[in-house]
Amino acid sequence: MPRQWRDTTKDENRAEPPGDLEFYFRINQVLISEHGYDELAEDGLTARELLEGVPAVIVVEEYPNYPKGPCVLLLQKDRSGKPIHVVWGIPKGRNKPLVLVTAYRPDPERWDEEFVRRL
Repeated sequence: MPRQWRDTTKDENRAEPPGDLEFYFRINQVLISEHGYDELAEDGLTARELLEGVPAVIVVEEYPNYPKGPCVLLLQKDRSGKPIHVVWGIPKGRNKPLVLVTAYRPDPERWDEEFVRRL
């Protein structure tokens, strides 16, 4: 069963990476990678649209040992209700900033009907 994103903030100044997305927004520690911007443009998405959907994300996969730093694949919806996969991460050895690594529209032939399990 998909899990809703949950707050893992232990205090108001720190979150466990990649931790609580909204925590990083509150402390103004969010970046979008160049690749992330390219992928958004390719799928006709805007950064604003992506950021507006953060409160309702669902955890799809977690990668705590990813070589470049811990990251998480999340499912969210665009303004019209269509699915978007978003990868957020924290650079290795750091606890901020939160970086939007990539975002894309999932291929329905590679994912289940809810876009939370690979086929």
